Amino acid sequence: MGKFISYLKTTSFRNNLIAAILTVVVLLMVAFFSLRYYTKHGQGLNVPELKGLAFTQAVEKLEALGLRYEVDSVYIMDSPPGMVIDQDPIANTFVKDNRTIYLTINTALAPNAKFPDVEFKSLREAQALIESFGLKLGDTSYKPDVSRDVVLQATFGGQIIKAGESLPKGSRINLVLGDGKGNEEVEIPSLIGLTKDEALFALRNGAMLNLGIISYEGTITDSTTAVVVRQDPFATDSLIKVKIGTPVNITLSNK
Repeated sequence: MGKFISYLKTTSFRNNLIAAILTVVVLLMVAFFSLRYYTKHGQGLNVPELKGLAFTQAVEKLEALGLRYEVDSVYIMDSPPGMVIDQDPIANTFVKDNRTIYLTINTALAPNAKFPDVEFKSLREAQALIESFGLKLGDTSYKPDVSRDVVLQATFGGQIIKAGESLPKGSRINLVLGDGKGNEEVEIPSLIGLTKDEALFALRNGAMLNLGIISYEGTITDSTTAVVVRQDPFATDSLIKVKIGTPVNITLSNK
């Protein structure tokens, strides 16, 4: 023990101790500064705001900052195609150079959706179903039927569609509804002497009847001035009223 204590007091021990301490300090400093260089401590940039930009604009910003990017796509109705709708990391996040930024782009091609069964459902039920399938409610029209505000028919692009048919998401669906007046009867108007447009107005707006078959008599020199010379049905002593929505056939002539 005495020899060890005596060794601790020697110049050789002090020199070795100092050398060891200096070696440890140097190694720590080398490791510290190497790590700072490797991780670029304190160096980086803020992620720019990319949401709402066109994809090409977002790419220009990222490339100018030396950032990489990866792209995913979704379809969102009512959003312009090719627009950035999400980014990760979010704007103003501090990142290192060459960091990958993940972009979500709104695709231009709408995926298809199966048309639901809306026939004989109420307007409210049909609208909820249509929207849950990624479709939209378009125009509504009415036709005589005992049911009120119940879907009788669905159309897209002027064509009748049935449950299970595929349509692009976001498509507008027009519905034909019952007016609840299918059993009511109205008086047959007299159309004699009216032009086709006047007869159509009288039928639809005045009597809630439909224009049926249009035929012509003689040479028609001017279809706008041709007038109704016959109609079927025509009000008689035995037939005064018909059901709402009944078609009325007319014959036009320039005589």
